[in-house]
Amino acid sequence: MARRIDVTGAGGVRLAAWEFGDPPKGIPAQSRGARDGIEGSHGEAESERTPGVLLLHGLMGRASHWASTARWLSERHRAVALDQRGHGQSEKPPEAAYTREAYIEDAEAALEQLGLAPAVLIGHAMGALTAWQLAAKRPDLVHGLIVCDMRASALGSASQREWADWFKSWPVPFATLADVRKWFGEDDPWVERPNPSRGEFYAEVMQESSDGWRPVFEPEQMLKSRETWVYDAHWEELTQVRCPALVVRGLDGELGRAEAQEMVRVLPRGEYAEVADAGHLVHYDQPEAWRTAIEPFLDGVLTTP
Repeated sequence: MARRIDVTGAGGVRLAAWEFGDPPKGIPAQSRGARDGIEGSHGEAESERTPGVLLLHGLMGRASHWASTARWLSERHRAVALDQRGHGQSEKPPEAAYTREAYIEDAEAALEQLGLAPAVLIGHAMGALTAWQLAAKRPDLVHGLIVCDMRASALGSASQREWADWFKSWPVPFATLADVRKWFGEDDPWVERPNPSRGEFYAEVMQESSDGWRPVFEPEQMLKSRETWVYDAHWEELTQVRCPALVVRGLDGELGRAEAQEMVRVLPRGEYAEVADAGHLVHYDQPEAWRTAIEPFLDGVLTTP
């Protein structure tokens, strides 16, 4: 059972944070948040007993994409996944900021309001960029960092145009979730070979409307969010990350080996891992191999004072 906890992000945007497993033994009831009607501060003793983990999904994703990871993490740690602004069940106000600063401030607010800090941040794609930018900005809040399949290099205007065209190609509304799975797993021109996990990934971000199934997000907000980082390189922030950091890539993902290893070199305390038979959606394509890749790093970081 997933437990929702409301977080107030930058500019007052309401964000939904989720715990997908029972809190480890020893967490007081107050840590379960205002969603359960319980008030109270998060004491230092609680943080010492239960190292926190905040999971940040990528563009178009949602917190539930982390469910399996959060459940095994929650056996020993307090693991919370955040629906970022414009995504999942968080607010999607048209007038809100969808800037890098807003996403970073949202994650910062989640760490502080949930009493997770100093935490390990685990981010996929855009969520990974948010994670390392927050680690650079607020080292006091971040104890460790896992970057999953996110490039530090600028992607450029051609990439942004390709994404705009791709959104226009979606045959929405989809008649059924089976149609969603088939299109994103097989028929999408961006799919090189059938990928059922990709179909499941996108089925997770659809909701039923009067005329069929549509995404829970607004494509224009996704493009607005993306344009705030695709034109720039983000190497400088990597050099400012002082905590231990693990860069993970799928062998068939978007982050190439040479760039990933350069990111590790630039990070003051960087490590490297790769997952075979996985594309961009590493944790979705190969959940067991993903766990094998990151668990030793987490064991080291989360048991270090």
